[in-house]
Amino acid sequence: MKKVFVLLLCLAMVFCLFGCGQSQTPAATEAPAQKSEAPAQESAQAESVELIVFAAASMTETLNEIAGLYKEQAPNVELVFNFDSSGTLQTQIEEGADCDIFISAAPKQMNALDGSLDAEGGNADGQDYLLQGTRIDLLENKVALAVPEGNPAGIESYDDMVAGLQEGSIMLAMGNSDVPVGQYTQKIFAYYGLSEENLAAAGVITYGSNVKEVTTQVSEAAVDCGIIYGTDAYSAGLSVVDTATADMCGQVIYPAAVLNITRHEAEARAFLEYLTGEEASAVFESVGFSPLS
Repeated sequence: MKKVFVLLLCLAMVFCLFGCGQSQTPAATEAPAQKSEAPAQESAQAESVELIVFAAASMTETLNEIAGLYKEQAPNVELVFNFDSSGTLQTQIEEGADCDIFISAAPKQMNALDGSLDAEGGNADGQDYLLQGTRIDLLENKVALAVPEGNPAGIESYDDMVAGLQEGSIMLAMGNSDVPVGQYTQKIFAYYGLSEENLAAAGVITYGSNVKEVTTQVSEAAVDCGIIYGTDAYSAGLSVVDTATADMCGQVIYPAAVLNITRHEAEARAFLEYLTGEEASAVFESVGFSPLS
């Protein structure tokens, strides 16, 4: 009897050990090594990119404001601006300056760099600097007749300006002939039948190498009036007494394009697209530009 009891006890211990082994098996297999679920963007930041933008001087204030907004959209992109007359910027591009995006204050300077155009289209030298398919008409501006604070000469219109120039009783500031705002002024002279050469000889006009220099002459009351862009008058707090019509000087179109020498095509395209969006357009409109894209 004692032997039977011992035998039963041994069998019970075997079944107990077998049961414990079975219950431990799933526990050993149900907890595999877990992989890290950290997002890829947390382990690798976007590469920093310097984007060089050549832009007409009349865009200085607006693009600097837009740059602050764009930093929130693309924190890895540093925008570096070169503001000057469109003619000067064109020359710098032709001479090999690093540039990713060009924004001109007139089609003429952009046309000279556009390889898709022939001599009749404005590309007399057959130069090809644009990344084809990226050129757009970005903005429209207005050619404004601005006067110093208080308007000492009492000029109220382009007609008054013309009469004063013919009489030799006023001084006008205008852009050089290689500057878009100067070229628009020349068209206004032609519309009124004025001779720039005669006016210069009479000493009734002064020049600026870009629109900002012309604006400064008006702001400092060094002249009685100046022909600038409406946006520059707004930024400088100047009074606009008249705005030129399309018949007088044509539309003031600002084309923009990515250059084919860019080393950051994706980022350049993205910024150009941003300039056509609602956020950038609101900034442009606030100073008097009319977005076209």
